[in-house]
Amino acid sequence: MTTLEATGALAEASAIRIRSLETIRFPAQRNVTWVLITAEDGTVGLGETFYGGSVVEEYLHTQVAPVLLAEPRPTPQSVRRRLRGYVGYSGSGAEVRGNSAVDIALWDLEARRAGRPLRTILGGPVRDSIPVYNTCAGNSYVSVESRQSSSNWGIADESTSRYEDLWAFLNRPADLARDLRDQGYRGMKVWPFDLAAEESGGDHKADLRFGLGVLDAIRDAVGADMDLYVELHSLWQPKGAERVLSALEPYDLVWAEDPIRPDHIDALASLRSSSGVPIAVGENLGDGLNGYGPLLRAQATDVAIIDIGWGGGITAALHVAALAEQHGVPIAPHDCTGPVALAVAAHVVTSIPNGFVQEVARAFYHGWYTDVAVGVPEIAGGVIRPSSAPGHGVELTPEFLAASTTLRRRTDAAH
Repeated sequence: MTTLEATGALAEASAIRIRSLETIRFPAQRNVTWVLITAEDGTVGLGETFYGGSVVEEYLHTQVAPVLLAEPRPTPQSVRRRLRGYVGYSGSGAEVRGNSAVDIALWDLEARRAGRPLRTILGGPVRDSIPVYNTCAGNSYVSVESRQSSSNWGIADESTSRYEDLWAFLNRPADLARDLRDQGYRGMKVWPFDLAAEESGGDHKADLRFGLGVLDAIRDAVGADMDLYVELHSLWQPKGAERVLSALEPYDLVWAEDPIRPDHIDALASLRSSSGVPIAVGENLGDGLNGYGPLLRAQATDVAIIDIGWGGGITAALHVAALAEQHGVPIAPHDCTGPVALAVAAHVVTSIPNGFVQEVARAFYHGWYTDVAVGVPEIAGGVIRPSSAPGHGVELTPEFLAASTTLRRRTDAAH
């Protein structure tokens, strides 16, 4: 029996009817949606997804709840089969994001009912902890719009907090690199070429001087003490991306991320074969194997990035990780969303043999996460350690749930 079959059998054996589905949202981070699934025995599983919160909420209550609440033995696998869509089933639209949150909540529910940490029912742990790198966002990053754009950067002045890392890498990259090193981080990711890409349309004639200056300042400040990652946000045309990657070769990057769209597989494979910079892609590929299979078969990426909260949930992530392992490709979960997604990613990446590194956003970790949740995994000494509590370990606080600004909507099973 494979790990996936074993985990499915465990869930099937312990399945119990669902009493209610509740969504939680709040104005300060309008992209995030939490899902609370309550079983008949009172156990609650907590899921999460990101982007387009109001649309996802409507889908969950009108389309998912009737299916979930009518299922006699709901498991992550059985509910996934029931919710399989017809249009856009392999994308990352509202349906896939909503289904991802439900899948996470169901896995959390099963682990809590078993009284075990999530990763122990996923076949792990393979390791106790895994290295992290800091993605240099600020506390209000991607908090308003449901798209990746400089208009959604939410840049605050450095005086707002020590952790306004987006402002810092744009204005004082050397100081930021030293601060991260002093806090124990050994990796950082920046995106100093986005403005040039937006201005030029990703053209090969874009002005790269500012971005290269940011990287020079980081390397001059901390040298090889800091692993360096560069995010390109799929903003470049192939020739523009080729020029950027060529300019990045002297900086000894861990990877350049999403130089072009990950569904442009032939162009991406060509780019990878001609570049000396490792390439990482995948967080935007959506649900399951339809996106990752062709990418891996074409040898178009060095690292497969997965976002569990919008890519089909834990069930899909386990399938993708197994496929990537067959191709000798490591897995690096995306994180710049919410506390549940981070906790779940830490459990998954430490329970698979090809887990590589975990992204974290320290601005969120020390910022708005503390306003809404407890039980977020420990980050110290450059690594993250999943919680040993049952489930993924994260709980929304009673104070947050009771606040007048918290938006709650519940659908109950018919009696």
